[in-house]
Amino acid sequence: MNTISSVTSHTPSRTGIEYIAYLLRHAIENQYAVAVWRLPNDSVCHLILSRKLQRLSPDATLEELPTGFLFAPFQKSRDRIFLPADFKFTFAGGNLQPAATPAETQSHTWLQEQLKHTPYTPHRPACYTVPPTGQENETSYAELVRKAVAEIERGSFEKVVPSRRKIVDLPESFDVVQAFHTLSNAYPHALVSFVSTPETGSWLGATPETLVHVHDRTLFKTVALAGTQRFVPGTDLKTVAWTQKEIEEQALVERYVISCFKKIRVREYDEYGPKTVVAGNLLHLRSDFTVDMKEINFPQLGSVMLQLLHPTSAVCGMPLEPASAFLQRHEGYDREFYAGCLGPVNVGNDIHIFVNLRCLKLHDGKATLYAGAGVTVDSTPENELAETEIKFQTLRKPLFDQPV
Repeated sequence: MNTISSVTSHTPSRTGIEYIAYLLRHAIENQYAVAVWRLPNDSVCHLILSRKLQRLSPDATLEELPTGFLFAPFQKSRDRIFLPADFKFTFAGGNLQPAATPAETQSHTWLQEQLKHTPYTPHRPACYTVPPTGQENETSYAELVRKAVAEIERGSFEKVVPSRRKIVDLPESFDVVQAFHTLSNAYPHALVSFVSTPETGSWLGATPETLVHVHDRTLFKTVALAGTQRFVPGTDLKTVAWTQKEIEEQALVERYVISCFKKIRVREYDEYGPKTVVAGNLLHLRSDFTVDMKEINFPQLGSVMLQLLHPTSAVCGMPLEPASAFLQRHEGYDREFYAGCLGPVNVGNDIHIFVNLRCLKLHDGKATLYAGAGVTVDSTPENELAETEIKFQTLRKPLFDQPV
């Protein structure tokens, strides 16, 4: 039986971090794609290697895909990237775990062969680097918010979510595997992920927002999350006060989710919230929606709702079309995979797709961080700029120990 003991029978025992570093190096040397992730409130880390990426149309049926990882851009018109799990490993407690499925058994056998031919040596993990695309817009973020408010006052849309990016130098000691481990410890309630492919480059993040969760092909879940303020440890969440602007912003996202249900005539859903939730160093307002897929006989609800929901009003705006057009005209750069969606597909009979927030792109000794803020008629440039600064700190503080 191929378990952890068989992998290590011809080599010294290695830690999980050392195995992940070895697999990342092997991926780069062989032009494989790699995805590493840890789900919210879970202690298990998963890693897959893909020999060849698949391109999916926006209306692809996730339920029919093999085990793998979805990585989709913000722009809905662009193809989604899918990493099939040609090799899959799980890690827990700092160690590579025994194979639990036939596919993992084959992966362990393959890893044992690689270790025979190319023994482990201490080496800083490598990753693919592709510089960000698009030129910076000379318009300041504050000016962008002012333009957005003016358009809202004209009746062009109710809400829009302009974003910006910040490029920082990586410290010489930066280690992407250690960074993943640091984020996992700092944000236990987030999806922590690292995706690195020759086409997309390397993206690291810790996102709090579920987009589509299908559990055991029977239960569908999604959330409406918006509103942001800084979390002070020890705060009683029941006493947190929200402004009218933040309450209305979250209500718009709620209405957007409900409108998607209405489009496909799904009325049998349960809604809980809104309630205040903690996401790392931030607080948000969140409502949870659940649907019994067996009760309504809708086995592909996850794929259909993903097509309808993405991009949500929490990352683009409402109504979608005019808000999206405003961002394309004025935001001034290509979001690429920021505010796109990502997550494991058909792993353990679950599909769990998240909005790609609180993320950064690694390239040329630098990291590009991304953050946005929801703008409504009550927004002020100063407040929205401050919100993006707080969001930058979600990654910058734990990874680089630097204030924004």
